Amino acid sequence: MRAVIVAIGVAFLISLFGTPIAIKVFARLKAGQPIRSNLGLASNEGKKGTPTMGGVVFILATVIAYVAGHLALTTLPDAQIAQVEPTITALVLLGLMVFSGAVGFIDDFLKVRKRHSGGLNKRGKLAGQILVGAVFGAVAVYFPSSMTDAGGNATNTETVASTTLSFIRDIPALEIGKIGSVIVIIMVVMAATNGVNLTDGLDGLATGASVMVLAAYALIAFWQYRHWCADPNYTEAYCYTVRDPLEIALIAGAAAGACVGFLWWNTSPARIFMGDTGALGLGGLIAGMAMSTRTILLLPILGGLFVIITMSVVIQIISFRTTGKRVFRMSPLQHHFELAGWSEVNIVVRFWIIAGIGVAIALGLFYSEFLAAVS
Repeated sequence: MRAVIVAIGVAFLISLFGTPIAIKVFARLKAGQPIRSNLGLASNEGKKGTPTMGGVVFILATVIAYVAGHLALTTLPDAQIAQVEPTITALVLLGLMVFSGAVGFIDDFLKVRKRHSGGLNKRGKLAGQILVGAVFGAVAVYFPSSMTDAGGNATNTETVASTTLSFIRDIPALEIGKIGSVIVIIMVVMAATNGVNLTDGLDGLATGASVMVLAAYALIAFWQYRHWCADPNYTEAYCYTVRDPLEIALIAGAAAGACVGFLWWNTSPARIFMGDTGALGLGGLIAGMAMSTRTILLLPILGGLFVIITMSVVIQIISFRTTGKRVFRMSPLQHHFELAGWSEVNIVVRFWIIAGIGVAIALGLFYSEFLAAVS
């Protein structure tokens, strides 16, 4: 627990005090967000030129905080189960965050350079998401743990990702194999990155929603660590067969803390935007969290707000292409309510409430499953 708290604190402080520096640097480089002024959105007024690519700050803060958390791990008693050395799990989770963020950074860079909101074309962005998902999905599936006890016996041979679909635990009846698992991981990465990206339309909206989801994953992973099947002192039938849960909790906590620090400057009126750098980075990490905690099918509930907003875009496109009519005044959904006269702050707060409800329901399902297993 000490390591997780250290990681959260370090990430928060780096992001809180590092973001103003990034604001000055990006402003000096004229890395302002291009704004389309012909959409009739009140939230766009006065935002032209606001620095973007702020996701760089909380991605770096998360990586640095992970290192700080590991330094704290070295002070833990030897008898406590902990991954003192960096693991494949950390490589996969941080890799998904950094390289998904890199795809977004290319998009942001092109927008700034061209002074246009187009950025990276859809095929380029899609190819980048698929490549990142495939590479780290393969690592997650094909590299098992090699943890051993004092006698040299294997205590944990789990891979980061499972070859079965999972809800709160793996579902043995839904075996999909290694190749199928990599394909599913690619799909989850694409869904999560695009979901967070579509939600990032109003000041603080995606950041606040991501904090809730990441904090929930920190709780889930730490609970799995406290009831971990790899612990020789914990062999009950209701333990969790995952790999490196403390690593997962540490990274999720660090990312949540970094986003809270960033939110101080990103809330309305935003002084900096996370850009696609941050949105895709957070989406990649959230996808990795679902994969590594074996809760892939729980993610649509946990990230309910992202699903709702993504579906509003899908519905709008299908309706317009088939009937020529729009279901919403504008998509994503937050802009529909803007055109309906809601203020930006009202939309953000109410959407945060929806995000919180989804997180609460998901955590309730997770804990109730544990109680059912115990009873």
